[in-house]
Amino acid sequence: MGKRVLFAAMLIGAVMLVSSPVLADGNPHVAEAIAHAEQAVDHGGQGHAGVLVEHAQEALGHAHAAQKEVTNPHLDAGVEELEKAIDHGGQGHAGVATKHAASAVMHLNEVH
Repeated sequence: MGKRVLFAAMLIGAVMLVSSPVLADGNPHVAEAIAHAEQAVDHGGQGHAGVLVEHAQEALGHAHAAQKEVTNPHLDAGVEELEKAIDHGGQGHAGVATKHAASAVMHLNEVH
């Protein structure tokens, strides 16, 4: 009986290890990051750099939380783009910030 329990535990561990990148699909933090990044794009397109920054910061917080659960290069790229959007939006460059936020949405959608 002990060998069966050990085998089952090893099998479950192997499945979890192999499937961890797949867990990005349906990750609530990725979904929230996408939703806020999309709002950042919408507001940035209207020239509202300050509101873009607020949504990009919310998106970034969720993206960082997702990084604790998921390893994915698109998630990392999305984080970088959100950081650039926040930087440019903070300087009042709504157009450039919007482009970075849109790029973040594109990358985050590849995770999700």
